[in-house]
Amino acid sequence: GIGGAFQYGLQISIINSPAEYIKSFIRETWLKRYGSSPTEELITLMWSFVVSIYSIGGLLGSLSAGYLSVRFGRKKAMLFTNIPALLSATLMGLSRLCGSFEMIIAGRIFSGVCGGLGLNIHLMYAGECAPRKLRGLIAITASTAIAIGKFVGFALGLREVLGVDALWPILMAVNALPALIQLLTLPFFPDSPRYLLIDKKDKEGCI
Repeated sequence: GIGGAFQYGLQISIINSPAEYIKSFIRETWLKRYGSSPTEELITLMWSFVVSIYSIGGLLGSLSAGYLSVRFGRKKAMLFTNIPALLSATLMGLSRLCGSFEMIIAGRIFSGVCGGLGLNIHLMYAGECAPRKLRGLIAITASTAIAIGKFVGFALGLREVLGVDALWPILMAVNALPALIQLLTLPFFPDSPRYLLIDKKDKEGCI
């Protein structure tokens, strides 16, 4: 779940604490570029884009989850979800250095794609790999991972941790860590028996 539903929970909660810092960054960037201070309505509009564009990315990720899981298998599709996660972390982490609030918006789209893919494929992969007796318990791990992701996001956003003006780009890029952990560990996991039998016609591999 660390690269699946956890990413979804993390990205939902992590955006709350740096809100004022990101708004200030948008204001400063606009002033440097155009030599005039933006209106509060424009700042609110840009901030709304930063928050809501995640849902658009989530929709794109959810719509492509079915195709990717059949085309490449559940395990490879789960590995693929880490690509948009790392892209989003890079864009948002470097946004302040590059003086571009548009990079935050682009990063939020990619993190949404990661969340949409991870949430759907996590449920599919875990459910298909689980023994029959444990299937219900294993399916619950998705909601558990979301809850843990939300908790970690809120904890990291505290002023005592990363919720300060100097560290908000690191806070926004923290989703790279679970993505890297999954990239290193998931290749050692088996593929889904259902995928091997139905999509790959590999009966021996399934058994």
